Amino acid sequence: MQMKKLLFVCSENRLRSPTAERVFSEYNDIEAIGAGTNSDASTPVTGDLIEWADIILVMEKAHRNKISKKYKKLLGNKRLIVLDIPDNYEFMQPELIQLLKSKVSKVVRL
Repeated sequence: MQMKKLLFVCSENRLRSPTAERVFSEYNDIEAIGAGTNSDASTPVTGDLIEWADIILVMEKAHRNKISKKYKKLLGNKRLIVLDIPDNYEFMQPELIQLLKSKVSKVVRL
């Protein structure tokens, strides 16, 4: 079975996407990386990350819009999915973990 490479994107890469990276890295057939759209994100989104990912999961429509605009040529036919998870959770907060698992399982076979 082939590894699925998931790129999780929020704004700062401090709460939502690092939580997603930690949670989904524990699955056997998933590689997960978190990144942020802001220039001061702890891991900013790069063209290399976009190319690496099989599926890009963003927390908000604003993240999708930024990525679509900046990396249009690299996106090709990659899946770019908006999870609609607002920025009101702490890192590894149980409610955030549940929300991530619920929403991601609807769009990615886990």
